[in-house]
Amino acid sequence: EVQLQASGGGLVQAGGSLRLSCAVSGLTFGNSAIAWFRQAPGKEREGIACIVSDNDDTVYSDSVKGRFTIASDNAKNTVYLQMNSLKPEDTAVYYCAADRSQRGLITTPDYWGQGTQVTVSS
Repeated sequence: EVQLQASGGGLVQAGGSLRLSCAVSGLTFGNSAIAWFRQAPGKEREGIACIVSDNDDTVYSDSVKGRFTIASDNAKNTVYLQMNSLKPEDTAVYYCAADRSQRGLITTPDYWGQGTQVTVSS
């Protein structure tokens, strides 16, 4: 059974930082695409970052490029999302997801984890 466990959300002031974690089990970690999505109230779910750790291939949406960094720890089967220079518009529920075959900023992953709330106050 594939499981993705997201954690690390919370409340932070604008300009601050948070690091999200996604612990992955049940699939071949290295050559799967692991992604972060977010969904703000009243908005569609948005893919923001993705990594394939075997070749360290990363991709970001324009909305987070330069502020967020996705990274993986293969020994722990965990993907991180370091979020810096946070803005109130980054407030959303953040989800991690995985796909065995898609590459790039994936849109329809095979597996979803539960969400973690990130709230950025102004």
